[in-house]
Amino acid sequence: MMKGHMNTKNGDIIIENEVIAKYAGLSAIECFGIVGMAAVSVKDGLVKLLKGDSITKGIHVLVEDNRLTIDFHIIVAYGISISAVTENLMQTVQYKVEEFTGMEVARINIFVEGVRVLD
Repeated sequence: MMKGHMNTKNGDIIIENEVIAKYAGLSAIECFGIVGMAAVSVKDGLVKLLKGDSITKGIHVLVEDNRLTIDFHIIVAYGISISAVTENLMQTVQYKVEEFTGMEVARINIFVEGVRVLD
């Protein structure tokens, strides 16, 4: 798996995909309407809400030519427009991740895995 790699006048910078996924996940759960990241069990088809340190399991980061593709598996809040939530998620994550890494976010794919009523 490729990692983010930048050459500077002082040396090389390598960013692990897990670091990018964690930052993207923390940025995503701050967005209105996002309940959390989801893990889908292929074996039995169950969707599990991820919390805390395990949020990166619902995010896949691919680096090609220092351009990022980020896949999110999310659970959204019931009663909120999915298109509004996902548009906000895309804009927020793209801005924050590009500022954080210095790399271009070429594509963000969002898979809505479930809906949950907020307490």
